[in-house]
Amino acid sequence: MSLPPGSRRRRFAASLPLLCLLALSFAVAAAADGASQDDGPNLPSCNNPFELVKVKIWVDGIEGEDLAGLTASFGASLPEEANESTQLPAVFSNPLNGCSNSSSKLSGSVALSTRGDCDFETKAKVAQSGGASALLVINDKEELYEMVCSGNDTSLNISIPVVMIPKSAGDAINKSMEGKRVELLLYAPTRPVVDFSVIFLWAMAVGTIVTASLWQEFGTSGHNDERYNELLKESSSTGTGNDDEKEILDISAKGALVFVITASTFLVLLYFFMSSWFVWLLIVLFCIGGVQGMHNCIMTPILRKCRNCPQKTLDLPLFGEVSIVSLVVALFCLAFAVVWAVDRRASYSWVGQDVLGICLMITVLQLARLPNIKVATVLLCCAFVYDIFWVFLSPLIFHQSVMIVVARGDNSGGESIPMLLRFPRVFDPWGGYDMIGFGDILFPGLLVAFAFRYDKENKKHLANGYFLWLVIGYGFGLFFTYIGLYLMNGHGQPALLYLVPCTLGVAIILGLVRGELKKLWDYSPESSSMTNPSGEA
Repeated sequence: MSLPPGSRRRRFAASLPLLCLLALSFAVAAAADGASQDDGPNLPSCNNPFELVKVKIWVDGIEGEDLAGLTASFGASLPEEANESTQLPAVFSNPLNGCSNSSSKLSGSVALSTRGDCDFETKAKVAQSGGASALLVINDKEELYEMVCSGNDTSLNISIPVVMIPKSAGDAINKSMEGKRVELLLYAPTRPVVDFSVIFLWAMAVGTIVTASLWQEFGTSGHNDERYNELLKESSSTGTGNDDEKEILDISAKGALVFVITASTFLVLLYFFMSSWFVWLLIVLFCIGGVQGMHNCIMTPILRKCRNCPQKTLDLPLFGEVSIVSLVVALFCLAFAVVWAVDRRASYSWVGQDVLGICLMITVLQLARLPNIKVATVLLCCAFVYDIFWVFLSPLIFHQSVMIVVARGDNSGGESIPMLLRFPRVFDPWGGYDMIGFGDILFPGLLVAFAFRYDKENKKHLANGYFLWLVIGYGFGLFFTYIGLYLMNGHGQPALLYLVPCTLGVAIILGLVRGELKKLWDYSPESSSMTNPSGEA
């Protein structure tokens, strides 16, 4: 139906909270490993690299689920393959803190002790003197702490592996040992420098931006048909047209500033009040947006191929007259989102999350647009600063990276924020996922979509236009993001640190070289504003 201008603006204002929630996934291209550390002395006997450890467990001969740990900066190294290690019985130290000689027989076993009451070297010396073959230190928290030497003892001689495991892993071992024989096997498989999953993730991100930019062209290519235009005119004259579906949210420079400030507020709220119910709220919002996006992406090709389909309607209570095809598609999309929400922890749930997420982003990039490079500069520069501050500088205020803590889902009861594209690490022995936040696609995507509209309205070809070069720039920016991620040993990276220079920078440099920067800076296509009712943020 047609909406008066005031209604349109209210509708646009109502869409801003959803965009702000999507911006919460700005920074991290992959989850951090979650380890924390204190700096210790750099001694020859205390400079081992920290390695992730797999702890295989058997209870009365039955193999259980693998546990994870982290080696200390001292002690013996662990083999990379499980078949190169030895299966040993697990024994708790007595006293449990492992700070003094144990009354429990530790010889030929994996000794377990709790963190605290003495330094890590002391625990290792006590376990080693008791004949233990390895020491597991159970942390009092869920994170993996990087154990370093606390003193300047140059004669430190620890010849057994020393590994930290999280509190939950210690609890699981303790529960399994109640009247049963528990055996452990420790090894440290190496993580590949590059997992092929990043190639698929890169392709999904670039493909989403290209598809969203071309989507309007794809969806409206059949509008030249005379009969279709007559039907459209008829529906508009009777007040049942789809003008509201054609509305566009024009982002202003002021709106861009407000947007980033609002996103920062949401991020801080998530940091302080992160809980399972808060993440559930985000999951519900994600499902609502995903259903709308999926419905749009399915209906667009249907309407293009079958123009008579919308004429077959059904009168429903509360909803009024509804297209039968649209209703069937909506029910399918709703069922898809519900199945994903119920099975979101399953190994295959990333497929549903990516489908909903890509459809949602395509729809958002149809709803919102940048009118010119001036607004793009304000928005992307603010996002650039936002990304760097909340990843790298926020630890100076909050003592930890706010963005990484939120993306990692600390204190969320095992739930994770859904505003991410994920792809499983197929060749990584540790499994897990490579991820990219929606914000790292949406914000450069707004600029790429603007470049496509600019090229089309100014009749530019691929080579002398801007769209192709910005897509290439985005692809290289994402590539540099993953290079930085691996150089930083997997610690979270602000992706916009690389993406903004490779997209906005390319647009500005090309505009300068071609003498078109002034036109790009103040661009305001008259045809667009005359033919499309639009709001402004």
